[in-house]
Amino acid sequence: MMQLKTVWQSGSGDPENPQILATIGQWWTNLNSKEVTWQQRIITQNTEVDRIDWEPKRFDEKFAIANPEIRGITLYWRKPDSPQERNTTPHQLILDSLHQYLYIFPQSQKELVIRVGLPSITYQTISLTNPQYLYNPSGENHILTLQDARQQLEVKVTMSPENLKQLLRQLTR
Repeated sequence: MMQLKTVWQSGSGDPENPQILATIGQWWTNLNSKEVTWQQRIITQNTEVDRIDWEPKRFDEKFAIANPEIRGITLYWRKPDSPQERNTTPHQLILDSLHQYLYIFPQSQKELVIRVGLPSITYQTISLTNPQYLYNPSGENHILTLQDARQQLEVKVTMSPENLKQLLRQLTR
């Protein structure tokens, strides 16, 4: 089973450390020409990356990263509109394979963490309070229609028999 979070630490005596850096390096190199999100946040010494507010901020960036590579322990890359190569040397790297994020903790700024990743899907949320509902079978599927007259919204949900059973189980808990 693949680990969800892979942690590399500068100067670690862990015999797996070089292989971990190689794994992270391969992930980093595979970002070439892909659009990434680049976010930086200030942290305290014991801040866990999962507890940081990663909601989009004004200074966050999205760009197609060019020529990402690791030489030694330093990460290098270019922005597409710039001939200038950029780099940062980390004291720690955390690769979140599930969410496709790399957390970079620069040696030069211990109070900073950089999160680089593939843009995530953002879902639009529609809130309906006490909507009118209609239920209609349609062949083997089932159609649930939710209507909110105040907002003039209608949401149609087509469910397979199995999805309907799962929904009913959850509703009767």
